[in-house]
Amino acid sequence: MDPDAVAKAFVEHYYSTFDNNRSNLGNLYQETSMLTFEGQKIQGSVNIVAKLTSLPFQQCKHSITTVDCQPSGPAGGMLVFVSGNLQLVGEQHALKFSQMFHLMPTPQGSFYVLNDIFRLNYA
Repeated sequence: MDPDAVAKAFVEHYYSTFDNNRSNLGNLYQETSMLTFEGQKIQGSVNIVAKLTSLPFQQCKHSITTVDCQPSGPAGGMLVFVSGNLQLVGEQHALKFSQMFHLMPTPQGSFYVLNDIFRLNYA
């Protein structure tokens, strides 16, 4: 398993799903998963999807600038750090963001998001 390839594939899938239908992100999280969104902690896949689908915009487009990853622990987890731009429909300027995912392997051979931290970067 090439961690960089896994991270790249995960990032492409996550942001494509987010941009097209956020409600479909639920299968990437489990009940033990935690999202920290701009400082607000949310636990569990149902609550995380509820937060993401309640954001005050219907459409957006993520443009990824960087993806860094590292193996994490003996269980085969991975840390994935993403930076990029978030363009909201009707807004002239894109917002800069950073997001960190802690991915953990599933028994089926894929990964789920154990931890997810999102921040807008204000300059």
